[in-house]
Amino acid sequence: MSLNYEGCNFLRHRLVLSTLSGKRVKVKNIRSRDDEPGLRDFEASLIRLLDKVTNGSRIEINQTGTVLVYQPGLLYGGPVEHDCSPHRSVGYYLEALIMLAPFMKTPLRATLRGVTNDPTDPTVDLLKATSLPLMKKFGIDGEGLELKVVKRGMAPGGGGEVVFTCPVRRTIRPIQLTDPGKIKRIRGVACSVRVSPQMGNRMVDSARGVLNRFIPDVYIHTDHMKGASSGRSPGFGLTLVAETLNGCFLGAEMSSTPQGQGDPVLPEDLGRRCAQLLLEEIYRGGCVDSTNQSLALLLMTLGQQDVSKVLVGPLSPYTVEFLRHVRDSFHILFKMERREPSQDERKGGHKTLMTCVGVGFSNISKTLQ
Repeated sequence: MSLNYEGCNFLRHRLVLSTLSGKRVKVKNIRSRDDEPGLRDFEASLIRLLDKVTNGSRIEINQTGTVLVYQPGLLYGGPVEHDCSPHRSVGYYLEALIMLAPFMKTPLRATLRGVTNDPTDPTVDLLKATSLPLMKKFGIDGEGLELKVVKRGMAPGGGGEVVFTCPVRRTIRPIQLTDPGKIKRIRGVACSVRVSPQMGNRMVDSARGVLNRFIPDVYIHTDHMKGASSGRSPGFGLTLVAETLNGCFLGAEMSSTPQGQGDPVLPEDLGRRCAQLLLEEIYRGGCVDSTNQSLALLLMTLGQQDVSKVLVGPLSPYTVEFLRHVRDSFHILFKMERREPSQDERKGGHKTLMTCVGVGFSNISKTLQ
């Protein structure tokens, strides 16, 4: 069984779902009309990473790089070291690894080097604060689940290092996440490297200026790294996470513009804008924020053959495309119900209740201990 796609969009989805479903995937016309046709460095780097965590994958790329054929092998895991492309942040690679890690043969310990914070991809701090608690709800927990920033590296120079460890699971438990509850506290990390440590405090003050009008429990930790652990480029960024009464996490983040690319941004403006992004995310609401919608839907799909329900905010275009790919790979369709918030509750915009029956995915390669 082979899946055929065209174009370079959503390459990560296609490769990840192909690896989990065991179906061969063929992607044609990858930027075939572009001045520089074919796969980019960061996409080739992702394919190399998948090759490292699997055993027996066959990858064929034609001479111009416009056609990719991927025959997935078995997920192996174990210790993996990878130098990521500086064109995309480590978050781009981590999102794919987080989806695959629970289904390895041996627990994964991945050391990724490259850019830890950039304006396009989710940063390591956001994934640590929102994706890992979501995985715990699906039964992927224990001491082995950890994401640690050893060194920070801002775009464009990079130089950061991240260690991600994840235990393996045979099956994923079904889940009912239908009531997020109200926001009880806001936490955050203001990081700065190769700039004045005062930048962190300036971001914190302006973000608190916006958030303290709504909730008193706001604590933003400043993380200023020096010397060898501060990467090669100057920059700063802010990650904010709101926790609800029922243990759901909604996150937002911003990073400064990379050195030599576009107009520089003031830490005060960045703090204020990031706080407004968090408020917008809270307004959209649901039990899962927009960054993690596809992760939640994938874990629901791979759950045991039982009903899973998750309440999410409006579906992002990325998630809509992900659902189409899930239908191709696993033949799973979701039931979507629009939920309007009542006037008394005043809990933000309209929500979508996603319901599906899992495929009963079982991790056959997990070693018996």
